[in-house]
Amino acid sequence: MSTHRYADYEVDYENDYEEQDDPTDALDERPRRGAAHVVSALGGLVLTPVALGLLSWGGLRQQQLIQATLSTNRDPLGIALLAGGAILLLVVAALGALSAVGPILGGLIYGVLPGVAAMAVPEWGFRLVNLMPKSDIAYGVMDFLFIGGLLGVGFLLVGSGLANALVRRRREG
Repeated sequence: MSTHRYADYEVDYENDYEEQDDPTDALDERPRRGAAHVVSALGGLVLTPVALGLLSWGGLRQQQLIQATLSTNRDPLGIALLAGGAILLLVVAALGALSAVGPILGGLIYGVLPGVAAMAVPEWGFRLVNLMPKSDIAYGVMDFLFIGGLLGVGFLLVGSGLANALVRRRREG
């Protein structure tokens, strides 16, 4: 006869624990995020250049008005273009809540890569801008490119996407 106090019970406590599920089952249960990735990627690829164009054009209008006339008057269209571009960039960053793909793609393709290319070899920057039709937007983009604005916005969008991805991974993990 056993001296252990639970030895007389018929229930075998060592077999009460359920076997751990196979880790691949947990992967199968995760919701599919393909649609979120596609929506975010399309938003980042379509909205980012529009936002950067609006920011560049609005900034050029403001710069020309103030520098050419040395006045403190404001250009309502320039201000509206700047605000519209900023709001669109906010939308691109917010798409990171769906998937980090959109802000990261938009930031890399339209900000970081052209910015690094223009810093490394300025002729590449001129060639990139020459691909655009000649307009105030192209001149604004050239200014924004060579003062480092595209590079800065690109890194901010990439950082936004990475932060969203890390938060999502921490929540799910």
